[in-house]
Amino acid sequence: MAKWVVEVSEEQYANERVYGAGDLTVDGPAPGDEALLIAGGSEPVVFGLGRVDRAGRVQYTVNLLDAPLPAGGLRAGPLDEDAYLAVARQVAPPAAPVAPRRTYLVSVDMPIEASSPGEAVRAFWGYVRELGPAELPAFVWPAGDELAMQAYVLGAEANQDPEEE
Repeated sequence: MAKWVVEVSEEQYANERVYGAGDLTVDGPAPGDEALLIAGGSEPVVFGLGRVDRAGRVQYTVNLLDAPLPAGGLRAGPLDEDAYLAVARQVAPPAAPVAPRRTYLVSVDMPIEASSPGEAVRAFWGYVRELGPAELPAFVWPAGDELAMQAYVLGAEANQDPEEE
């Protein structure tokens, strides 16, 4: 089982941050190989660890989309075991507790003028499709803690207070 650094485009990384599909098709690594997933750009980051499946896709074993690590000098291609383990140890210490799953409420609110509820719903889905995750904030909060509500755009926290910009 070989180790690899798999680099994705900034566009694919943005897509992963929004949808977290983990369906990254790769060339080079063989089924069973392990991969560090990095996104290039001005400040490259490691956003996950994964294993290549039989179809040549990397499936996440560790998802770092919410807390990526600096990629340092990592570049796409084969990687030696020691370099892979140096990053893997930062991500998943042997006895790291797994965060408990909680229920979150997610909302997209927008005022829509319409002559009927059906027309309002159609307009809503039209706006969602047109604006998408790059422009339309989704509001997220843990169930029962509405005061913790936070806006997200493109899968990352986004300040929506115009007075704080």
